[in-house]
Amino acid sequence: MKFLCVLCVLCGSSFFAAALDREAFTITKYDLEIRLEPEQQRLGARGRITLRNDSAKPQKVVALQISSSLNWRAIRVDGKAVQFVSQPYVSDIDHTGALSEAIVTLPSEIKPKDSVEVEIGYEGVIPLDATRLTRVGVPEELAKHTSWDQISNSFTAVRGAGYVAWYPITTESADFSEGNSLFEVGDRWKAREAESDFRAKVTMSRVSDDRAPLMICSPGGDAMIEEISRAQLVSAECSWPRLGSVTPTFVMATYQDQSKPPFYLFSLPGHEAGAAKYASAFEPASKFVTGWLGKPSAPVAIADLADPHAAPFESGTLLLASMAAEDTKLAGINLVHELVHSAVWSPRPWVYEGLAHFAEAMYREEQGGRDAALDLLGIHRAAFLEAEKDVTASAGKNVGQPLTTTFDEIYFRSKAAYVWWMLRDMVGDEPLRSAIGKYRAADDKDPKYVEQLVGASGKRDLGWFFDDWVYQDRGLPDFRVQSVHPWKTEKAVQMITVTLENLGSAGAEVPFTVHCEGGDVTRRLEVRAKSTATTRVDLPGTPSEIVVNDGSVPESDVSNNVFKIGVQ
Repeated sequence: MKFLCVLCVLCGSSFFAAALDREAFTITKYDLEIRLEPEQQRLGARGRITLRNDSAKPQKVVALQISSSLNWRAIRVDGKAVQFVSQPYVSDIDHTGALSEAIVTLPSEIKPKDSVEVEIGYEGVIPLDATRLTRVGVPEELAKHTSWDQISNSFTAVRGAGYVAWYPITTESADFSEGNSLFEVGDRWKAREAESDFRAKVTMSRVSDDRAPLMICSPGGDAMIEEISRAQLVSAECSWPRLGSVTPTFVMATYQDQSKPPFYLFSLPGHEAGAAKYASAFEPASKFVTGWLGKPSAPVAIADLADPHAAPFESGTLLLASMAAEDTKLAGINLVHELVHSAVWSPRPWVYEGLAHFAEAMYREEQGGRDAALDLLGIHRAAFLEAEKDVTASAGKNVGQPLTTTFDEIYFRSKAAYVWWMLRDMVGDEPLRSAIGKYRAADDKDPKYVEQLVGASGKRDLGWFFDDWVYQDRGLPDFRVQSVHPWKTEKAVQMITVTLENLGSAGAEVPFTVHCEGGDVTRRLEVRAKSTATTRVDLPGTPSEIVVNDGSVPESDVSNNVFKIGVQ
């Protein structure tokens, strides 16, 4: 009889799993107590979460998910234990490539937009695990440099969902091997939880009298960096009243604290030279950001990673990066990025992250000129060029990721950086600086708010540009020289008439350079999607070649950018 009861429960859970809307509920509030035991790589958690039904139907069953290396211990509603069945759920949103899913039957149906508070408890281990990467063919050593999250006695660093689900989430399965599945699932989840309130107190009991480790949480919004202490408990209060695009993260190690608030600098023994580069780069980086985007107002933290080859990671105004290297340029660029986050907060990821990456390129330009800046931007171009191919192939139909709504990092980091750079080229430094200075997150309620600020400051109608690049995703432009006509005036002044064609579905103002015997001449021309534009240029001598685009405008095809004059 007992066997039949268990079988009924399992069969029932299989039915729910097949029919379940895993994204029906949004977790709007986290209030967690996290206990770490580094010697055993263990994490134990208890606390409360608030679930809101965002579906169109009443819901009585919810799927709560944590990393597959963690196990559910208790789930209660109104102080009473509720029925749940735990099962593995394959998903690459966690570094193990799977989740531990609790299919929970609530005491009563939750109507659309209503909420329920749930008490939870879970525990387990978080070891270094690169399974989700190695099973799709990433070499193990490279995978470990990318998937470096772990709890250990010597070094602990754990990023949130998308890396490690150390707190509950509610998502559909995400698969690295299925196109953009992982990014699409992560995009939806981040968008749903952008307004969520997150609080987690992370604590570790000291087991020796050795120098105490420092624990650091990624700061966000008005949250301060917590780094405690020399007491018997090592803890940090990790709070984000609004998650936005922040990934809740904590790191703990026996750091050397070289902080000078509001700049917090934590390095590992043996990395003193690299830390010194960051310390010396702070003042010029801060001066640059203050001059362009305003004075940073929130603390900024740089924390060392134990693996010298580990991929850097940032969340809010915390950057985790190895200080084993001694690259002054990289230190300055990294600091500029975090300081921009401190100076300009926005609820829109394309503004918040896009401005930070744009500022990196501007700072690189200050150090090494425009070509150096465009080389840095080029890294971003490679990131989203592949993602835009489907949009370009669909002739600009709205099948992509509009910047106003996306939480896809490829778009709101890389594409947005180009958008800000193109705006700068179109309106000029001072008008753009003025527009950014007037930006207020509290006033950014209309998607056209930024367009209106920049357009008014630059005295230009930018509606067409924002429509192609921000409000819609119409793919990328594709420029070529359609025709040229060299000629001389009555006073023997050398002239050329140039017609540029844009074969793509997004318009832009593009630079072109005429190479002449007497020197080069560069001009800019606005060419709308699927259109041509013509202009005349005075030349110092006989023209030989025209090159369209210097890399400042991302294109779908650059093989047709050079035109030999006299060659058809």
